Amino acid sequence: MFRIGSHQIPAQTLLLASVDTAAIVLALTAAVGLRFSRDTPRVLSDVVVWARIALVTVIYWLSLYFNDLYDSHAVRSRASLVIRIMRALGAGCVVLGLSYFAIPQANVGRGVMLITVPVLFVVLLSWRFSADTARLLARGDERVLVVGTGEAGISLVRHILKHPEHNMKVVGFLDEQGMDIGKSLVNPGIIGAASDVEEIVAREKVDRVVLSLKERRGSTPVEQLLSLKLTGVKVEDVHSCRERLSGQITLEHLSPSWFILSDGFEKSAVLLAAKRAIDIMISSFILLCVLPFLPGIALAIYIETGRPIFFRQSRIGYKGAEFELLKFRSMVQDAEKDGPRWASREDSRVTKVGRFLRNTRLDEIPQLFNVLRGEMSLVGPRPERPCFCSMLEAKIPYFNLRHSVRPGLTGWAQVKFRYSASLDDAREKLALDLFYVKNLSLMVDFAILFETAKVVLLGRGAH
Repeated sequence: MFRIGSHQIPAQTLLLASVDTAAIVLALTAAVGLRFSRDTPRVLSDVVVWARIALVTVIYWLSLYFNDLYDSHAVRSRASLVIRIMRALGAGCVVLGLSYFAIPQANVGRGVMLITVPVLFVVLLSWRFSADTARLLARGDERVLVVGTGEAGISLVRHILKHPEHNMKVVGFLDEQGMDIGKSLVNPGIIGAASDVEEIVAREKVDRVVLSLKERRGSTPVEQLLSLKLTGVKVEDVHSCRERLSGQITLEHLSPSWFILSDGFEKSAVLLAAKRAIDIMISSFILLCVLPFLPGIALAIYIETGRPIFFRQSRIGYKGAEFELLKFRSMVQDAEKDGPRWASREDSRVTKVGRFLRNTRLDEIPQLFNVLRGEMSLVGPRPERPCFCSMLEAKIPYFNLRHSVRPGLTGWAQVKFRYSASLDDAREKLALDLFYVKNLSLMVDFAILFETAKVVLLGRGAH
């Protein structure tokens, strides 16, 4: 199973992506065959032709991805599927047109593309409809039993019910003492006692047992669980299961021993050096690309609300050190005359120019200088203000662990969660930030940067 860190990518997503990629290549190959029927073998033996096919394949696949065709929550109906595929293919044509204008040698041929687009539309639509009809993407393959009635287990089941792409079916809970059999917790409810786990696993044909005991001492059926483990039944802690499925670490009833004994939280000198080198290279490249636009942004801010152009604010960074974060000012002057408070999505203090800068993320560009100075990284937990950090550390356990890495311009929480504007939101984002800290790697960083590009291009979650 493919993973990003310890986060499991659903098999359905991998299947969709693989078949879509094959469909694009096959449609292009068929188009070449139809366009050059007599010379097909010669044309397809040319390495340059395959390089052009590879470019078209990458652009069309990215277009499918950016149009949420791998998000089961976005594609809720066949009508939505048709619209999204049409939009994806149209966007792909526009990008290819611009690419061919910039690099004429990459052009695969107008005749080939005129055949490819309708063929690809029919193939993609037929494949998705067939997969839906044959229930290739249906849920319920893995049967799960939750041993214990802890809040973390109930939260996990709610998550599974909301995400059918995990392909899991919860058969029920087992009560620690066997006192509340038949009681409904979520859906399903309690179907037995923890001491009867072996019998219930056999009866319900369970594939995975998840432990969510309120109190493990004296209530954990150790011998039965060991026997199940040796017979091939998967046995997993609730926190590890939630981390694997949702890409976040649940904070409810989480003990320090879990952090100490769990895998992850490793930061080798080689990894940190490579991460720093990538930060410098990408930040320098982006700054060079946007340099011509910076005077125009500064002038727009000045015309609307005057000086200052830049917004400077103290934030908490690596190992709790304070630094001055830079942004283009997007709010009115004296925005905090009544005291510091979290910004909200529809904040009345945001100016017209500031709204545009936030929607396009251009207000964040000056933070690249923070990255070059080593105060921030491209990827990491977003830095908080000292006053909010003090409050959050007092109310949310393990909050200070996010300071064990450099704060980031973007992060796992930024691409997975909505804008944070409350204590509950901060707790939810911490669960995502801790997942990043635990699974720190270049692969995770690139996945976050890739998803950030999607968020920026589609203007989602701007803040």
